[in-house]
Amino acid sequence: MLELFTRHPRQVGETYGEHFAMAWSFGLPMVAAGLACLVHGVLPFAFERTGSNCVKTLHARMKGRGAPAPAPVSFQAFDAAI
Repeated sequence: MLELFTRHPRQVGETYGEHFAMAWSFGLPMVAAGLACLVHGVLPFAFERTGSNCVKTLHARMKGRGAPAPAPVSFQAFDAAI
């Protein structure tokens, strides 16, 4: 029975507690953004970018999990040439 709770967290290199915290750190912002989207549907002037900003932020976090972040690309020399 314990295997049901630990198999997936172990597959992603986390303990049950770490996985719980990570899942909640994604889930709570998604719930809040979802509520903001519902309000936005009724009041289009409210929360204009809340949902899309949440999705972008969470996608960036998810994409970066388990792998080192790539070095930032600098276009400063290129910009100066223009």
